[in-house]
Amino acid sequence: MQNFSEKVNFIWSIADLIRDSFKRAKYQDVILPFTVLRRIDSVLAPTRRDVLETLAELRDEVDDLHDLLCQKSGFAFYNTSRYDFDLLLADAPQLADNLRNYIAGFSDNMREVIERFDFENTIKKLDEANLLYLVMERFKNIDLHPRSVSNAEMGLIFEELIRKFNEASNENPGEHFTPREVIRLMVELLMAQDAAELKRAGKAVHIYDPCCGTGGMLTSAKNRIDEMNRAATVRLYGQEVNPETFAVAKSDLYMLSSDGKDAENIAFGSTLSDDRHRKQRFDYILANPPYGKEWKNDRAAVEAEADRGSAGRFEAGTPRISDGQMLFLQHMISKMRTDDEGSRIAIVMNGSPLFTGDAGSGESEIRRWILENDWLDAIIALPEQLFYNTGISTYVWILTNRKAAASKGLVQLIDATSFWTPLRKNLGDKRREISNEQIADIVRLYRDRPESEYSKVFDRRDFGYRKVTVERPLQLNFQASSERIARLEDERSFQNLAKSKKRDPQSKAEEEAAGRQEQARIRSMLGEMPDRRFKDRDDFLPVLNDACQARGYKLNAPVRKAALSALSERDDGAAICRDRKGQPEADSSLRDYETVPLTEDVHDYFAREVAPHLPDAWINTNVRDHKDDEIGKVGYEINFNRYFYQYQPPRSLDEINADISGLQREIVAMLREVIQ
Repeated sequence: MQNFSEKVNFIWSIADLIRDSFKRAKYQDVILPFTVLRRIDSVLAPTRRDVLETLAELRDEVDDLHDLLCQKSGFAFYNTSRYDFDLLLADAPQLADNLRNYIAGFSDNMREVIERFDFENTIKKLDEANLLYLVMERFKNIDLHPRSVSNAEMGLIFEELIRKFNEASNENPGEHFTPREVIRLMVELLMAQDAAELKRAGKAVHIYDPCCGTGGMLTSAKNRIDEMNRAATVRLYGQEVNPETFAVAKSDLYMLSSDGKDAENIAFGSTLSDDRHRKQRFDYILANPPYGKEWKNDRAAVEAEADRGSAGRFEAGTPRISDGQMLFLQHMISKMRTDDEGSRIAIVMNGSPLFTGDAGSGESEIRRWILENDWLDAIIALPEQLFYNTGISTYVWILTNRKAAASKGLVQLIDATSFWTPLRKNLGDKRREISNEQIADIVRLYRDRPESEYSKVFDRRDFGYRKVTVERPLQLNFQASSERIARLEDERSFQNLAKSKKRDPQSKAEEEAAGRQEQARIRSMLGEMPDRRFKDRDDFLPVLNDACQARGYKLNAPVRKAALSALSERDDGAAICRDRKGQPEADSSLRDYETVPLTEDVHDYFAREVAPHLPDAWINTNVRDHKDDEIGKVGYEINFNRYFYQYQPPRSLDEINADISGLQREIVAMLREVIQ
């Protein structure tokens, strides 16, 4: 097996062995851990004898042999069992027990990783189904040693297997990994302005991914820095909530370096509720958080963290419970260095964080916090159909707290939706990829910041607006007609007259009976009023008051309000209803909103855009922003379509008529064939 596809297909073919005993959703419980185990077995094979001899020689003389055995194995882990794949298969009747012995022989750090696969349960199921020998024999026939399969290729193999697992079980592989060309683009964008610094002698770099999956983003970033500066010290950090992908990432990093420090920096658990790198800051931070995934399970911890304000990770607040992307973004911002070195962030998200949420909403407030702190550097719109599980639009956000002087206060938008080439063979929903040349073109647009059809630069305030409430006057006519009096039955305050909260049945019945009598008196009183239409509330109210006095009856405030509501109708020809100060009352049904750019004065905008069309309208000055106390609520959104829309003129009538004529001729020809 020489190429990537052959290796993936060979490993995936093991599903044929287990399909009758394992559900499709459980294939990964077998294939993933055995793939990892086979690679580890291959890695340790050359030094196995040295490890066992050292153990036998010094077992009784040295209390702690861990460091020495790691030195002998050449890695930060080892295995002290006498078994390997060959010896395990040589004793088929005892295979299950011997395999358990083999796993128990791993050093504690690697055994912890393997246990994340729930391997004991898998061994038991395979053994009971008489499949354990067949599966191990199949894995013995593939060479996964790093000299045959590099770490980069192994990462691709793991990710392709995970794609197949999730495709088989209709789950969401977008939660696990990102296409490699998207990762390359993100890494290049992160480091586009730092080439000289990264080549500096003695350079030390710390890279972090808060939802690292199989570790592809971390290793790709490390490899890119290694290409630029072999002498640089690069340390990787991550956290992953999925136990299987966590185990893949950690085991692969153990095999990537002899000291194992990067692997030890990969933590297990939910980043949102349990930050395992709480006090650390990083130079480069990159991630692909899950799209549209609820954070309900993390809610209590997240909201407690948000309550800490600037001392916590979610200072700007929380988005809606159905999507946690912007929580991951805030978390990443909290991990930026606060010294002069600063940090850079790359995160890929769907379109929701760009525009979801009205002014004052959680999402808008998070965008506001980011833009007003001048952290957003650029957003790149990617082509559709890049990801394995979805064809939706995705965007790479680049953020930093060390913007170049020329970029301060500015945000670049890049439309790279046309930068793609078709795949030779579709992979799920993935039908396109971005070539290396196209990645270079996108990075060049980002680095040079030209104004073009693909690149536009804006002032950060261009994305902000004030949502201003526009009121129009309430105009009502009033009439005590039988039809309108009947509407009283729909008014809650009137209905409540005949309801009782008393528990005693007799008292309850008596109170409700009294209420029905009062309802009848009100109907009778209103029915005796003159049945004419009043165009002014000030003219109608004295008539209503006189009717009440004539009966010696006084309407309480809720019932009076209900009566006025039932007896009134909106009327553009009626007089404006005014309050005690003579000010017009607002008609809530005519209330509207205007979004005024932050760069423009609210009153100037109103005078130009609203007043000429609605001369009786006014701005509700009581609705103010919670931060600056100015009129209207401040909101931020980034609408790519607005900035990159290109008008396409409709076709000419001659072209349309020609198409219609052509269709008519085709229909006539088909009818002739049917008739003949």
